[in-house]
Amino acid sequence: MADTTENETSGAAGRTAEEALRYRRLAAWRRSEKLLWTGPADRSLRSRLTELASGGDGIWDMDDHPDIYGGGTVAELERRTAELLGFPEAVYFPTGTMAQQVALRCWAGRTGNATVALHPMAHPEVHERGAFEALSGLRTVHPTRERRLPTAAEVADFEEPFGALMLELPLRDAGFVLPEWEELVAVVGAARERDAVVHFDGARLWECAPHFGRPLSEVASLADSVYVSFYKSLGALSGAALAGPAEVMAEARAWRHRYGGQLFQQYPAALSALLGLERELPRLPSYVAHAKRVAAALGEGLRESGVGWYRVNPGVPQTHQFQVWLPYEAEVLNEAGVGQAEETGVTLFRVWWGEGGPPGVSVTEVTVGAPGLGWDGCAVRAALADFLRRVPPTT
Repeated sequence: MADTTENETSGAAGRTAEEALRYRRLAAWRRSEKLLWTGPADRSLRSRLTELASGGDGIWDMDDHPDIYGGGTVAELERRTAELLGFPEAVYFPTGTMAQQVALRCWAGRTGNATVALHPMAHPEVHERGAFEALSGLRTVHPTRERRLPTAAEVADFEEPFGALMLELPLRDAGFVLPEWEELVAVVGAARERDAVVHFDGARLWECAPHFGRPLSEVASLADSVYVSFYKSLGALSGAALAGPAEVMAEARAWRHRYGGQLFQQYPAALSALLGLERELPRLPSYVAHAKRVAAALGEGLRESGVGWYRVNPGVPQTHQFQVWLPYEAEVLNEAGVGQAEETGVTLFRVWWGEGGPPGVSVTEVTVGAPGLGWDGCAVRAALADFLRRVPPTT
C-alpha cells in the first residue's frame, strides 16, 4: 500500500472529529488495493482531470470551443440521452433535485393537480428538505408504506386524486428494490386509468434493464417523463437529465433558467457523462450479474460466522447495489471497516448507519463495480471473516 501523502494529512489539525473521520476513510479507501467499486471521492483531482483530458479525445473534438449556456458537449449529451431513453428531447440539469422539481411542476400545470403520489422513502421525501412543497407548491401523498413500490391495486384504490405518480426505480432506501416487469406495467396502467401522468425517478435507471429483461428505451417508454443521473452509476463528475415530450422539455428549459440551472459552462461534467455513457453503461449488466454472486457469498459467510441476526437485502440483488444489515452499532462497524482498509488494503464495506432502523442494528450499502469483478466467493468470504474479527463481541 502507498504511504499517506502530504495532501491527505495537511490541515488535519483544524478538522472536527467528524471531518477527521471522513478524511481517514477517504485516505484508507484511496490506498486500498482490493475494493468492490471505486467511489467518486476515492481518486485525486489530478487523476480525475487526467482521465477526462485523455479520454475525451475518443468521444469529442478536444480542440472545439467549450459550451456557453448550452451547446457543444451539453447539447450532444442531451441528444444521446434522449436517443437512449427513446424520447424526443432531453434537457441537461446540474442536479437531479432541480430536474425533478421542474418535471413535476410542468406536469402539475398541465394536469391542474399539484398532488404527487410517491413512496415515503423516495428521494424527494427523505433527502431534499421538503423542496417539492417549499419551492414548487407541490403536495405529496403515499399510496403505500411498505418497503416496495406501490402495487396496481394500491394506486387504483388510493382514496385521494393525484396528478402525477412518481416511481423511483430502483427504490434505493428500501434496498434498491424493483418490481417485476408485469407489475410495473400494471402500476403505470392503474395511474393512467386515473388520468395521472407517470414520472420515473431514474437516478439509477441505467442498471435496471437487466432485471426487467428489456432495453432502456422500452423501460423508459412506460413513463411520460424520466430523470436520470450521470454520476451515480456512470461515474460522471455531476449532472442529470430530464427526458420527455418536446413541448414539456421546452417549458423545462424555461424553469431550469428560473431555478438557476442555466450555468455558463458545464463541459467538464458533460464530457465526463459522455465518457460514462461510452464506457460504464455497457459494463453495468456485468456488475449487476456479479452483485448476485457477491451477495450470495456474503450470505453464506454470515450464516457460517455465527453472528446471529443479519440481513442481505434483497437476498438476490436486482441491480448492482444492495444492503447488508448487522446487529451492531454503526460506530463499531465503521471502525472495523476503516481499520480493515488501513491494515490490509481491503475495503469490503464503506459507511454504516443506524438511523431509521431498530436500536442496535446498522445498515450499509454495497456497490459492485469494475474492481469487484475480480472478487470470487472465496475472496468475499475471507474479507467478511476478517471484518467480523474486528467487531468486538456484544455484551
